[in-house]
Amino acid sequence: MTTSADFHNARQAFLTYIRVECGLSANTLEAYGRDLRDLYADLDRRQVANLGAVTPRHLAEHLVNLKAARGMASSSVARHLATIKMFFRWLTSEKRIETNPADWLDQPTRWRRLPGVLSPSQIRTIIEAAAPLENGAAEQVPLWRRDRALLEIMYACGLRASEVGAIATNDLHESLGVVRVNGKGGRQRLVPMGKPAEQALAAYSEHCRGRLMRSDGRDRDRLFLSRTGRPLERVAVWQIVKRCAARAGVRDVHPHTFRHSFATHLLIGGADLRVVQELLGHSDVTTTQIYTHVDRRHLKDIHKRFHPRA
Repeated sequence: MTTSADFHNARQAFLTYIRVECGLSANTLEAYGRDLRDLYADLDRRQVANLGAVTPRHLAEHLVNLKAARGMASSSVARHLATIKMFFRWLTSEKRIETNPADWLDQPTRWRRLPGVLSPSQIRTIIEAAAPLENGAAEQVPLWRRDRALLEIMYACGLRASEVGAIATNDLHESLGVVRVNGKGGRQRLVPMGKPAEQALAAYSEHCRGRLMRSDGRDRDRLFLSRTGRPLERVAVWQIVKRCAARAGVRDVHPHTFRHSFATHLLIGGADLRVVQELLGHSDVTTTQIYTHVDRRHLKDIHKRFHPRA
């Protein structure tokens, strides 16, 4: 059977390499580690003796199993493939194996599903759903102000759930009207906030945040705090978005929907693709280009209005 110590040591060394040398984010490291655990479980079940005994067939069958037996989405299988190719390329460069079995795997042309996008009125309805209790009862801590400020800045800046939760108080530059965002791979960017977000953040800071801070002063540098005074985690951001969307009667909404909507609305308004790329923190403009295909109706309207033969 696969030597667990052999695989475990290689896996830990690889994760250290991509963290230190490649500067990948904690979320990416977690995903890579999870993918490799899935691979190990499959190789162990197939009684592969060691990493040097892995063949292209083993890897191909593993990927097929992820799709067929586990019902994994194509995008997730593509990420597993990227993890495997990077892992075995590293094993080869480190002389831990003689030949790279992943070289035989083709990188499939990934079908890119167009992201879900909300209209500006739907965004407004969801943000306004973060409101005081309808029965008129006074909340001890007006958490709705935190939720509204969070939703406003997510849409205003196109933030990921992990990015909004990681904002520190010194990341806000009110005089400039921008927020410093710590994105994937440790990359930082400055994004304008806009007046509605600035006003919502000011109201949150004045009426809510001080009541959430713990008496010992721990985590007081983090902007968004939980009911217990701890930094707001990514799962909590998801819950806030889901809760407010449900109140607004809008279905199939998650934090990334706000990010998709932010990018699409900017492009529809005439923003340059490269500017949107910088605001989103994409390292490659091809990642941003998907948003140019989202609103076909808008493109048809432009063609109809301005083309001389339309």
